[in-house]
Amino acid sequence: MSDIELSVVMPCLNEADTLEACIRKARAALREQGISGEVIVADNGSTDASPQIAERCGARLIRVPQHANPQRNGYGNGLMTGIAAAHGRYVLMGDSDASYDFGEIPRFLDKLREGFDLVMGCRLPAGGGRILKGAMPWSHRWIGNPLFSLLVRRWFGVAITDVNCGMRAFRKEWHRSIDQRCTGMEFAAEMIIKAGLFHANIAEVPITLAPDGRQSRAPHLKTFRDGWRILRHLFIYSPSWLYLFPGLSLILAGAAGGALALFGAKIGRATFDAHTLLFSSVFILCGYQAVLYSILAKTFAINEGLMPPAPWFAGFYRVFTLERGLILGALGVLAGFLCAGWALWTWAQADFGALSYARMMRVAIPGALFMVLGFQTVFSSFFGSVLGMGKR
Repeated sequence: MSDIELSVVMPCLNEADTLEACIRKARAALREQGISGEVIVADNGSTDASPQIAERCGARLIRVPQHANPQRNGYGNGLMTGIAAAHGRYVLMGDSDASYDFGEIPRFLDKLREGFDLVMGCRLPAGGGRILKGAMPWSHRWIGNPLFSLLVRRWFGVAITDVNCGMRAFRKEWHRSIDQRCTGMEFAAEMIIKAGLFHANIAEVPITLAPDGRQSRAPHLKTFRDGWRILRHLFIYSPSWLYLFPGLSLILAGAAGGALALFGAKIGRATFDAHTLLFSSVFILCGYQAVLYSILAKTFAINEGLMPPAPWFAGFYRVFTLERGLILGALGVLAGFLCAGWALWTWAQADFGALSYARMMRVAIPGALFMVLGFQTVFSSFFGSVLGMGKR
């Protein structure tokens, strides 16, 4: 087992139509190129003849443990089980539906031998790949894959063309270091995201995608369900795009509107009054909450090993300590109470009678805003301290 260089892992769930052809092609590629390797079929609860086919064709059959929660028995769960059982220094994963050509194995292995951590297949013509007629739905080819690949390049700095390609190879030790957790179809995207976050050395190999060879059942992939799960995962791993940038935009918009309304400014026929001030305060509150979520999410992700430590983030916590957060929050609450006190004093001066609505709202609304921001700062400072506690 210690002499095995490459393990080919095929996830399998009722793939009796195509599994034999995939195994035979992979074994032939290993044999013809003199590669010391093995073929692993990670069976994820098949009810057809897939397990028997795997054993008859000389593959190692790995039974994937089935969880009580069906959502944990997905594509990623099968792959993680198969990868964990692999004996090779390198692992190549590919679907067992005959859409990938396992004769391409040597090209992936050559890149791994050059020192790359991850070698991605690329099916899209933009990256030199080829998609045969009927092999990929138009929505995947022209919308889903290009969009997700663009987001991964922009948000995580990964220079790849086809983020969802299911044929890829990697060093097993590197894969162990990124600690993958997704058990569903987003497993593939999670690998790419972590490759970007942890600065993996990545190469790309153009491949050809053939039509799914299965005849007895429909594909496992569900376009909208799995597309949403991938998009959701991209946002989860990017608190800046999910929370920080929208939050800062809301704060700036609210501050601009509030500044106009606070002094009753007029632009043309438009008068900015108390109603503008109210909604501007809501913008500021929502934006500030989003910024706090960004900080707390980043703190949790770094502490859990989902993201690498960021030097600037450590510097942020050296400046914004719990005590300074409490002081800043207390000052906000105090400012709110002062505004409330001034409003009450003004009301008393009028013998608790009627007051100018617009004039009083210009004091009451900022006062309420300062109070809420202060309390948010106090509680978030405590919460951030709890999340920032290191593990023993």
